[in-house]
Amino acid sequence: MKANAAIYYRPEGYETKQPRLMGRNAAGEGFLNGLFHHADVEKLYCYAEDQKIGQQFLNSARAAGNSLPVEWIGWGEPWRLAAPGALYVPDPGLHPHAWRRRRGDQRAYSLIGVTHTTASAAIMDRIADMHVAPIQDWDAIICTSTQVKNSIVRLYEEQGEYLAARLGSSTPPLPQMPVIPLGVDCAKLTPHEEVRRTERSSLQIGEEDIAILFMGRLSFHAKAHPLPMYLALEKIAQETGRNIHLLQAGWFANDFIRDAFVEGAKQFCPSVRCRFLDGRKPEVRENIWQAADIFCSLSDNIQETFGLTPIEAMAAGLPCVVSDWDGYKETVRHGEDGYRVATYMPPAGSGEDLADRHDAGIDTYDMYCGFTSQMIAVDVESTRLCLHRLIDDEPLRRQMGQEARRRALEVFDWRHVIARYQELWTELADRRVKSPESAPKREGTANYPARMDPFTLFAEYPSVTISPDYRVYSLHVVKDAKALIDHPLVRFARPVMRLDLCDQILQRITKIDGMSITEMEAGTPRDQRSALARNLCWLAKLGLISIKTS
Repeated sequence: MKANAAIYYRPEGYETKQPRLMGRNAAGEGFLNGLFHHADVEKLYCYAEDQKIGQQFLNSARAAGNSLPVEWIGWGEPWRLAAPGALYVPDPGLHPHAWRRRRGDQRAYSLIGVTHTTASAAIMDRIADMHVAPIQDWDAIICTSTQVKNSIVRLYEEQGEYLAARLGSSTPPLPQMPVIPLGVDCAKLTPHEEVRRTERSSLQIGEEDIAILFMGRLSFHAKAHPLPMYLALEKIAQETGRNIHLLQAGWFANDFIRDAFVEGAKQFCPSVRCRFLDGRKPEVRENIWQAADIFCSLSDNIQETFGLTPIEAMAAGLPCVVSDWDGYKETVRHGEDGYRVATYMPPAGSGEDLADRHDAGIDTYDMYCGFTSQMIAVDVESTRLCLHRLIDDEPLRRQMGQEARRRALEVFDWRHVIARYQELWTELADRRVKSPESAPKREGTANYPARMDPFTLFAEYPSVTISPDYRVYSLHVVKDAKALIDHPLVRFARPVMRLDLCDQILQRITKIDGMSITEMEAGTPRDQRSALARNLCWLAKLGLISIKTS
């Protein structure tokens, strides 16, 4: 069997049944289903907050037809991740997990993240923080496109130059950064003539009519501005006299955006029959591909890193007309399974004010993306020429559609993508053995300086810190210890206390009152000794014992 990995599981990151459906949700759901169907492993591992959420993971596996055993690992027990050997995190933010790992053996397991959007302040901060986080050579951030990899490297190197100038420090190596695309379930999107007839009939699309499909979040400021598509299709409709339908399947964040799209379609492409569909509905997401003749997505936004919908369209046998932008560059091959139209951007240094406004909180992330995208141009005339060529030439549409599906089956089907993930897990396991460790933990130093043990950081606050020569005496202020521990004033602390150890302490001092902490440690199981002092202080706080020097 090949290498394995536990899945960092929060249901929201792997489900599409939600009102604010994002690309990362669809990608997460697809990845999980791909894992359930294609992973060559003996067991599935779920790293989740509690067992109830772990059960949801199990239910998802069973619903997908996977009968492998599932092991839940709680967030409070990261050392158990040594069993699978890796932790998969559905974003590029590895540093919080790396700091937690440093509390134990840094070679115990690898951390693997993946890029979705990398333009937000939070994600950019996490990438910059990799300089100081204990990221290792056996960790990886999977980049869904070469373009997003290059942007991460640029950000990382820029931060390194600053730290070198300020601190004279050297730049630590990046984690592994393999380029692995997102995947798609090609079987689900197999072209089906009967479904096509049904869908087109329900949408009143005639047999000779042409249907153009855009699938994705309907957002002109954070996804793809529709104007170039509207303008190009209007001119084609006037030139050809063809009945052209534009199907826009997705969802609007608010009424203002919805009205802008709807009114924009009426104003800028009145000769085109425009229809908006709720892409959050499973039946729309699964079947609308069958109604279309051509897929069009003119992404112009920095929040895009890959673009899942073009490969879904390819799997559905649709020729694509997309912008030559970010991950689209590596999915749609110009002139083979579709066309990529040129995009234009101002030169470097033209947007310092945009970055500053976002950093200062003047602009939200949405505004930052929106303002930036207004300066990204998609070539309208090229869009018109490419769409016109496909609309006029049915054999070309068929040929490109067939080539698109063949490529999806050979490159983007989840069975191939999951295999590449497992190859990466195997490589990282080898690196854990052979590569030198970055920032090994030294005895007596903090695991994570910014999250120090509070009893170390605030050691000067109390009168004294108890030590092994202190003695423990019984007090009789409270007679019913159990009732006290169950009281609302007290019971909130139970999750971080060892009640079994507390019982042992109370029983032992009834037999030997004045026992030293050294003696008490000698009679305490080794795995409980680190918790002894804190439980002693808690019992003293509750008036059940006293701790004295003699």
